[in-house]
Amino acid sequence: MTAQRLQQRFWIKLFGVLSLIRGDNIVVLALTQYLIAHYIVAPKLTLTEVVFDFKLFCLVLASCLVASAGYIINNFFDAAKDQINRPKKYLLRHLLSQQEQLVLFFLLNLSAVIVAASVSFKAVLFFGAYSLAIYAYSLFLKRLYWISNWAAAFLILLPFYVITLHYNNQDTVLYGYASYFYLLLLCRDLIKDLENFKGDFAQRYQTLPIVFGQRPTKAIISLLIVLAVFPLFFLLQEPLGKLQYYFYYSYPILWVLLFFLWFRSTQKWYLWLHNAIKAIIFLGVLSIYWINK
Repeated sequence: MTAQRLQQRFWIKLFGVLSLIRGDNIVVLALTQYLIAHYIVAPKLTLTEVVFDFKLFCLVLASCLVASAGYIINNFFDAAKDQINRPKKYLLRHLLSQQEQLVLFFLLNLSAVIVAASVSFKAVLFFGAYSLAIYAYSLFLKRLYWISNWAAAFLILLPFYVITLHYNNQDTVLYGYASYFYLLLLCRDLIKDLENFKGDFAQRYQTLPIVFGQRPTKAIISLLIVLAVFPLFFLLQEPLGKLQYYFYYSYPILWVLLFFLWFRSTQKWYLWLHNAIKAIIFLGVLSIYWINK
């Protein structure tokens, strides 16, 4: 095999690995943790102090490593249904063999524990437990309709809690923010279940759309959007600065998306709605910069 072909194969595999570990989501995770640290949890520290905080860096790195491992093991167990729901992404994310995926999964988790050990023993316990929780979710929890969506949203938010522990600051604004995002993540996850109905049904996953049908699932999503007004009301009582505009505009947009959810029932529309909520969440992350400005 020529050097050029080896180089091409390397770059193709690297691209496959980045897709497998959801490289874009990992970047957003790290960015969000630093924004929360600087603008919400430790606003009195300068940006330089936050960026060059070695222990914070280790916590963020460990979070990214465990999350990457989580995406890999989730992809490993979902291979059969992804082949039905996302055939193109399936091909890209399976450039690595299943054996290679498992090796990478264990290496990433081991690296996360080693990195966490440079912070404290409590950090080791946290990330060890977090890794096991993700594995348990991927192995069997996600097949249980009554807990899968709630667990998925909780696991996404859990790494941000470690930042509050690091700075020993349980800011109430952060909990209001987390509650709002938790409800958005639940909506996104339920829409994803609607989108993946065929593959889930073929692989006998017990999701809400399969157990109760599409209309009851849409009713639950509607209820979650109604419930989102409570953390929203709490947050708007706080001195958020220009950040309040994000909440003023994001909530009405959710109702517009809800309208399309009820009157469009194709896989393409579900994918569009799923990505729209992801975009709202991403804008919410970037909007942290405007808090108290």
